[in-house]
Amino acid sequence: MARAALSADALVDVALRLVDEGGPAAATLAAVASHAGVATPSLYKHVRNLAELRALMSVRIMDELAERIGGAVLGRSADEAIRALMLAWREYAVAHPHRYSALVQAPEPGVARAGERLVAIMLAALRAYGMDDSATVHAVRCLRAAVHGFALLEAANAFQLPEDLDESYELLVHMVVSGLRTPLSRT
Repeated sequence: MARAALSADALVDVALRLVDEGGPAAATLAAVASHAGVATPSLYKHVRNLAELRALMSVRIMDELAERIGGAVLGRSADEAIRALMLAWREYAVAHPHRYSALVQAPEPGVARAGERLVAIMLAALRAYGMDDSATVHAVRCLRAAVHGFALLEAANAFQLPEDLDESYELLVHMVVSGLRTPLSRT
């Protein structure tokens, strides 16, 4: 990378390549600088520290995820939209396991803004179920927890039993969709 081409976006590109190759721990400032062909202090013109670089990486990852999921749910509603959302989310995590595990979940402002797009897609996919605002927020949380939890476990190769992961995920999709069709009764 030419020194003139150095920017925060270019550093994120380098850091994500390092993550894809070696996992989240591979994206150190020293490694990014080395792969960018500059001394580490040169990075500070573009990012304050490693935390900011990780936040910028998370924004990019969240944008990629939202793009993938948004395309999958476009033109679909209700059960079909939720299935498409869940499959696209998992496909992204399987295709980019290190990148997905590098996603920072802290409510850092830039990451939170990027996450708002993903939440908006989820809210739109849930609209057909006719829930009130509060129930929809709860459903978004549960949907996110189910998909994210499975994706993290799969990315970490944590499922060791011999049963097929695709079948397990299809069961999870079925459970979520069935749960959305059956409102929680509060007695």
